[in-house]
Amino acid sequence: MDRLDNTVRPYAWGSTTAIPRLLGVEPTGEPQAEMWMGAHPGAPSRTARGPLNEVIDKSPEQELGARTVAKFGPRLPFLLKILAAGAPLSLQVHPDLAQAKEGYEDEERRGIPLDAPHRNYKDANHKPELICALTEFDGLCGFRAPDEAAELLAGLDVDSLKPYVDLLHAHPEDAALREVLTAVLSADPAEMAHTVTEAAAACARLGGAYAPYADLAHHYPGDPGVIAAMLLNYVQLQPGEALFLGAGVPHAYLSGLGVEIMANSDNVLRCGLTPKHVDVPELLRIVRFEAADPGVLRPEASPDGEEVYETPIDEFRLSRYVLPEGTAAHDLTRPTPQILLCTAGSVRVGEHLLAPGQSVFVAADETAEASGAGTLFRAAVVA
Repeated sequence: MDRLDNTVRPYAWGSTTAIPRLLGVEPTGEPQAEMWMGAHPGAPSRTARGPLNEVIDKSPEQELGARTVAKFGPRLPFLLKILAAGAPLSLQVHPDLAQAKEGYEDEERRGIPLDAPHRNYKDANHKPELICALTEFDGLCGFRAPDEAAELLAGLDVDSLKPYVDLLHAHPEDAALREVLTAVLSADPAEMAHTVTEAAAACARLGGAYAPYADLAHHYPGDPGVIAAMLLNYVQLQPGEALFLGAGVPHAYLSGLGVEIMANSDNVLRCGLTPKHVDVPELLRIVRFEAADPGVLRPEASPDGEEVYETPIDEFRLSRYVLPEGTAAHDLTRPTPQILLCTAGSVRVGEHLLAPGQSVFVAADETAEASGAGTLFRAAVVA
């Protein structure tokens, strides 16, 4: 069992206080956006035996187990993070596995460098993800019903938005959503910037349900993603609630602290709220134009006290234990690798006493017991 020393990524949208508060350390004044736990080569966790990716590379079957290696190859198939959004992240979507493989192979054939700003596919993997709120957490997830989006846009009383309102009342619904998103992202930049400025002023004046979009426009003035965001469901998670983001579902995290887990991939197609490259044709090929409830997840408790966030993929399984003082130790031994993360209180795992923000890597079939008084998140593989 390895205590993990994890890297904090200083992305500009990160909160300056949330991760330091969790860790019980003084803020540096700089944004601290994500703390990575895993074997991603960009920022692998460090252990007493070396970087976790190198530890796994030396003995993949011993660390990951034969079942994980047979299913996903000799690598840890998930990345666990603590995410702290102090400002909105980009509006984005992820490809499914077939789309990722096709896109990656196509860009490789065309010789597009991996670090090129217009490159869409950094690898051949999909990137389903789950975010579980540690504080109140605001986000956007999936399309609203077109009639609801039309009502929201119409309430702004901005003349240049009225054609979009009319389109959203058309049928079928998937075609209406596609036409409006295409029109928003393909509009003349100067004209769209003017529209966004008018819409932002109306949002600020109206407040209430419009307040989140006024904030988006404050961070991204003139960005067409502000209008695209109004097509999506606005979600406020309470602590312990979660969202699963599958392939093709447009989403953005706006504010809050959470535990995020994802398949090990860097594939992101952006829809807006960003100065980075937006590939509109490829984006429209990937997005699933389906209006649906965002599907807020609440954990399902098992008899042994494990609370599981059910998702339809095998690269990861996120659960938690809320351990009251004086309870018996929980056996967490599994035939697949896992990372255990304390987010509240004090939890002992084997010889390691974990405070909030501290974590350990447990190899496949390695004995692991948890006790104490606190909250322990468990990230594991479902192989």
